[in-house]
Amino acid sequence: MTAFPLSHVIESQQFDRDLLETVFRTADQLKDDLYKERRFANALQGKIMASLFYEPSTRTRFSFESAMLRLGGSVITTENAREFSSAAKGESLADSTRIMNGYADVIVMRHNEAGSAARAAEISDIPVINAGDGAGQHPTQALLDLYTIVDAFSGVDNLKIAMVGDLRYGRTVRSLSYLLTKYENVEIVFVSPPVCKMEGDIKAYLDRNNLAWREETDLMTVASEVDCIYMTRIQKERFHSPDDYLEAAGKYILTPERVQAMKPNAIIMHPLPRVDEIPKEIDDDPRARYFQQAQNGLYIRMALLYLLLSK
Repeated sequence: MTAFPLSHVIESQQFDRDLLETVFRTADQLKDDLYKERRFANALQGKIMASLFYEPSTRTRFSFESAMLRLGGSVITTENAREFSSAAKGESLADSTRIMNGYADVIVMRHNEAGSAARAAEISDIPVINAGDGAGQHPTQALLDLYTIVDAFSGVDNLKIAMVGDLRYGRTVRSLSYLLTKYENVEIVFVSPPVCKMEGDIKAYLDRNNLAWREETDLMTVASEVDCIYMTRIQKERFHSPDDYLEAAGKYILTPERVQAMKPNAIIMHPLPRVDEIPKEIDDDPRARYFQQAQNGLYIRMALLYLLLSK
């Protein structure tokens, strides 16, 4: 497998197209091996992953921990580091990072503050993987999202992708937007309530990298023209104003009528968890890829751990 040039995985901007292909190729190999020869079952034997999560998580934490175990490594973990670690006593992130350096070979960190993973990486001698930092980024989610798109369309070039819902606070759509600039002739359609519009820094980045984008309010119209609808929930916990939340909640729901308007080969994605934005009756539609998308998180995270720790 190809040598991995990164010491930490902090943001989507670290990945160019060649590096993305390295990660995806490694994920393919590990996925295939997982259900066949199991040649990599002990690839990370003796390595320890510290799962340091200051915010609740199901898919990200469990898929990282499963990935490490399936590669033969070990895991030390806390479910809510803000409450059940020395952070509750006032210990700084820097001190916690230094302590984990003595216990583990890699730190997987989710934190409520944007930029936290980058600060940890600055002082860490072992790899730090950003598993979501507030409303900042979620690069491993973006990688598995892109992997899902590549699997569905055998590539990314020339696709039109709608991002729907909470774009202002949605770290997953921010991170995916960065990665989409690595491909040719891609267009993004941002569909959101006014209080949840995509922030200007992402739009400026897309402009600098010549990726076409536009904003719309009518999901029904957009549904018929795009190749992928990427739904997100309205994140109540991120809103500073209850009135803003109420203005945004329930505005964009992917109803059966809207799904029927989609292209036959289009796909529906969602980083999960969902609330009411995708009704459960959509789950059986062959275009619904969000559970496969979550499963792809295992393969991508296995690939990252393998590439970072088997140097």
